[in-house]
Amino acid sequence: MNVIFKEAALEELYKTGTTKNHKYKILCRNKKLVDGFARAVDYMKGVRNTKDLKCISSLHYEKLKYQRESMSSIRILNGSIERLLFTETEDGIEVELIEIDSTHYGNKK
Repeated sequence: MNVIFKEAALEELYKTGTTKNHKYKILCRNKKLVDGFARAVDYMKGVRNTKDLKCISSLHYEKLKYQRESMSSIRILNGSIERLLFTETEDGIEVELIEIDSTHYGNKK
């Protein structure tokens, strides 16, 4: 699929592994998360449609509800709470942001 980055910082993070954007600076410190992000985008580029993402169980693909009803998400790393949020379009996938939220799913860490 065609993957479009809505933020230049995400594209920079995907291509180089670092970014100057303060929003994702905390992510750059963790090499596993950066590698997981690049791997998740590679998976997204390699599938024909988003239904194929469901077959990759480590991504935990899901359509979101409530405030983010038009979006979907996948996990960056298996076993982590960081998610990659994106919108599905006719042209492909528009990657919007990485959510680093320790309260998702009632995480007690």
